[in-house]
Amino acid sequence: MPELPEVETVRFGLAAAMTGARIERVALARADLRTPFSERFVERLVGRKIEKLSRRAKYILVHLDSGEALIMHLGMSGSFRVEQNGAKKAPGGFHFARSKDEAHDHVTIMLSNGARIVYNDPRRFGSMQLAALDASGNAAPLNGLGLEPLGDDFDGAALAKLMAGRKTPLKAALLDQTLVAGLGNIYVCEALHRARLSPLRVAGTLALKRGAPSAKAHALAKAIHIVLNDAVAAGGSTLRDHRQTDGALGYFQHSFSVYEKEGAACPRPRCGGRIIRITQSGRSTFYCPTCQR
Repeated sequence: MPELPEVETVRFGLAAAMTGARIERVALARADLRTPFSERFVERLVGRKIEKLSRRAKYILVHLDSGEALIMHLGMSGSFRVEQNGAKKAPGGFHFARSKDEAHDHVTIMLSNGARIVYNDPRRFGSMQLAALDASGNAAPLNGLGLEPLGDDFDGAALAKLMAGRKTPLKAALLDQTLVAGLGNIYVCEALHRARLSPLRVAGTLALKRGAPSAKAHALAKAIHIVLNDAVAAGGSTLRDHRQTDGALGYFQHSFSVYEKEGAACPRPRCGGRIIRITQSGRSTFYCPTCQR
């Protein structure tokens, strides 16, 4: 599944083509994706002006002048293609390859600026729904999501408060979308390595006895910020290279320290350990047991 930096990079690419345009036509190749489209989906979209695009966790929000937002999730295999001036661009870079088979094009949005936005999804685990936005820009389908890891209020104190009293493994707690919204398997592995914390550590140990943040909580919050921002910047570089827009350049996976590095020497200087892979909740975890405690 695409992770937060990949979704953010896709948002950047879509925003460049969609912001300020009006939706002239919407074509649906089927009646649903993972879930049915919202009632009167096409009717509520056509004629609306796109004010901006934002992101909440792994959702992309297209803000409309009607006060509603088109809330889009890529699921396991979803991707967008922007067709404009004879060119076809796939905004965003994904660690796992996206489909280019047009037989899986399920939604096409035609814009007043001549751009066509095409959603492709072989497994149809993605979703698109329309919902009203409140004064703060929130929508009902997003209720229950946790703290944004790239938000200004995400720091060691906030992280310690979320983890206080929790006896689950730290990695599992970080992947709980009701606690921290948008973190995924790849970047949790990377952030834990950067912070020198074991994925098996009890989550509650990030908080001291009275709930104050430990030094480890501060280190992990900082590591999460750095890893995600570096990944967004790397993914964004593909959008700035007009010679290649199919995912050939700018991907953060070239800088992974532990993810899919089983058996490799730990890249931390003077560590001497090797990366191992374990399974947690059915997912692969990569870490160095020597320096991650």
